[in-house]
Amino acid sequence: MTVFIFSVVLLAVLGILIGILLGVAGKVFAVETDERVVKVRECLPGNNCGGCGYPGCDGLAEAIVAGDAPVNGCPVGGAPVAGQIGEILGVDAGASVRQVAFVKCAGTCDVAANKYNYVGEMDCRRAVMVPGRGDKACSHGCLGLGSCVEACQFGALSIKDGIACVDKEKCVACGQCVSTCPNNVISLIPYDSAYAVQCNSKDKGKDVMAVCKAGCIGCGLCVKQCEFGAVAVEDNIAVIDGTKCQGCGKCAEKCPKKIIMPLQA
Repeated sequence: MTVFIFSVVLLAVLGILIGILLGVAGKVFAVETDERVVKVRECLPGNNCGGCGYPGCDGLAEAIVAGDAPVNGCPVGGAPVAGQIGEILGVDAGASVRQVAFVKCAGTCDVAANKYNYVGEMDCRRAVMVPGRGDKACSHGCLGLGSCVEACQFGALSIKDGIACVDKEKCVACGQCVSTCPNNVISLIPYDSAYAVQCNSKDKGKDVMAVCKAGCIGCGLCVKQCEFGAVAVEDNIAVIDGTKCQGCGKCAEKCPKKIIMPLQA
């Protein structure tokens, strides 16, 4: 009986000592957490989409507090979240230009030619691995198999008539569709852009016309019409500088292929 009582007391004493040691060790080796990181993390939406360039919202919160990322670094939260974070850190959130994904392809089923009938996994990244980079005769266009749709967490993308389409109001410019597209057909442009060129081909006009009725032929008529120097032809394709564009629409009116697209409702 004495041995039993002694054992119980010994175990109790050891338990207390271990508890004390663990408590001391916890304080000695504790890693201090900046309270601002916690507050900034609470402001972030929690989508962990990676559109900010950091490993999730936790990574972005740490980077913002450390000064490695801008206060308005979250594309999903936009200006409202940037303002909240700015108040926490006591800095100016700065101007935040809303962006939106844009599909640089008008090659729908009725205007784009096909080389063959693709039979395989409905994944653009897999399709480009077959000879010819997919079934479309234009190797620069949208494959229309929906990899971007799968990548979008916000339901902003869909496939219509063989090409990807973006719902501007749902898009948060996280950039996942941009990085997913193997043909680099999708890019981010300012939400309030007046016009954009709906073509991605860098081929010469004759080659473009042989594979797509809606491709840019680089004729330069749009350049001649623009009074503000907002349009140029680079690598055989028209390019619009949104910072110079005044939205007059003259370039779109003169485009013989009708692929300069008005973006404002």
